[in-house]
Amino acid sequence: MVFSHDTEVALATAAALINTAGGRPGHPDDTLVGIEQLDAFVTEWSYTGSRAADAAGRAVELADSRALREELGRLWGADDVAVVAEGVNRLLADGGALPQLVRHDGWDWHLHATTPEAPLGTRMAVEAAMALLDVVRAGELDRLKTCEADDCADAHLDLSRNRSRRYCGTRCGNRADAAAYRARKAAGE
Repeated sequence: MVFSHDTEVALATAAALINTAGGRPGHPDDTLVGIEQLDAFVTEWSYTGSRAADAAGRAVELADSRALREELGRLWGADDVAVVAEGVNRLLADGGALPQLVRHDGWDWHLHATTPEAPLGTRMAVEAAMALLDVVRAGELDRLKTCEADDCADAHLDLSRNRSRRYCGTRCGNRADAAAYRARKAAGE
């Protein structure tokens, strides 16, 4: 295992948040444009803690999540560990991180760095920052990748032993392999 389970989940969640942005190859549409999409994301990735009760508060949660998505995308694509460390420190400071061990919802002891009452955007940012902190400390920045398929640019986490994962998933890998096969076949005919 490269990272602890909660770090791996937080990194996968950060990649999923980054991948909600539109304007990327194979993903022209933004999929985090409304409260319904944010609610679905929060449910899918099992965020716990309080949520805003009114429309104005939910709009702030959406805006914070979208801003975090942009910052995480910038950090995910950074080649310089100092840039990532600076961004992580900023997210932790802005979130008032206070690391603590917790156990809930079938998860054994793991780390939270905010209270359950902190705003959703703060909890999301600090959780992602804590996971990126582990990546920086372990010297594993090269595990934060972008899909190499011609028609995709999704962020993904490479947990393979030899850091050889090139595609975000099987679908992109299969499409790339099929295209390469067709190109070889056409060149040979």
